[in-house]
Amino acid sequence: MSDEVLFSVNQNGVAVIVLNRPKALNSLSHEMVRAIGGKLIEWKTDRNVSIVVIKGAGSKGLCAGGDIKTLYEARSSETALRKAEDFFEEEYEVDMAIYQFPKPIIAYLDGIVMGGGVGLTYGASHRIVTERTKWSMPEMNIGFFPDVGGAYFLNKAPGHLGHYLALTASVIQAPDVLYMNGADIYMESNTMQHFMEKVENTDWTKGKVDEKLDQLIDGYRTQPSQESKLAPFQKEIDQHFAFETVEEILQSLDSEGSDSCVNIKELLLSKSPFSLKITLKQLNDGKNKTMQECFATDLLLAKNFLKHGDFYEGVRSILIDRDQSPNYEYKHVSDVTDDIVNKFFKPRSPVS
Repeated sequence: MSDEVLFSVNQNGVAVIVLNRPKALNSLSHEMVRAIGGKLIEWKTDRNVSIVVIKGAGSKGLCAGGDIKTLYEARSSETALRKAEDFFEEEYEVDMAIYQFPKPIIAYLDGIVMGGGVGLTYGASHRIVTERTKWSMPEMNIGFFPDVGGAYFLNKAPGHLGHYLALTASVIQAPDVLYMNGADIYMESNTMQHFMEKVENTDWTKGKVDEKLDQLIDGYRTQPSQESKLAPFQKEIDQHFAFETVEEILQSLDSEGSDSCVNIKELLLSKSPFSLKITLKQLNDGKNKTMQECFATDLLLAKNFLKHGDFYEGVRSILIDRDQSPNYEYKHVSDVTDDIVNKFFKPRSPVS
């Protein structure tokens, strides 16, 4: 087994998953996803496992997402395309397994937690953020869409905050992650280190695990020193992002005329118009869907994006050539018709 992800189980019943690609910000490779999925199946019924811990190696963060540079190769051949499709299929299965896992899972959301890192940990029973947390669904920056169950959990944020976070690809810190329901617990990073040690040195093989864990957490959790930056703007966010179409959102921002609205509008217009429209439909459609239904839609969309030029152009611009000047197929929001969007939500849709 590769050392890109490390597994251990100690005598106290603590199973640990360490994402071990610190130079790549612990981004998820296909091999890592497959290995994690296998361990979760094994640990689900293993009597020697009482608690599972997910953390990242190195000092920069938990996980920056999927290994997008590898996925970029999907357009080189049919074999590479199939591998990329398999990656998404297995990644989403692992993410769903986290939601459904019958034992407590502690996720340490310290440092960078983005994209696939969010997907891997959102379903964990105990999600801990720190003053170092930088949380984001950044897919809009590369001509993609907020996958890994994004339509499911972003719709759990207050009001239309999830739409704002998805369409702008904003990076938020601990107070806002807690506010949008992306985490449950706050600890200072130094305190979290002590808590991690305590968890691994506590005997979880006897007694009521959930009750014991909650009591332990209460001894370490605190409140962030800063308030949520987004909460005071909830009313304005809802005012502009409640609309069903991207055009209406842009028009609403434009009519306000404030500096912040102008900046948000410019930020939206810097994204792929195609991705904006696909994502808004994905989020709107996902409001009343189950977690499984949202992931099924994500898989369909991910496979279709693998055949769409905007995804590769976005990755090229941001991660490969880094010229920050993507030449997207559709230049304006008005170029992306409802018919084009609706076709993209059908299996194996032709590239428009």
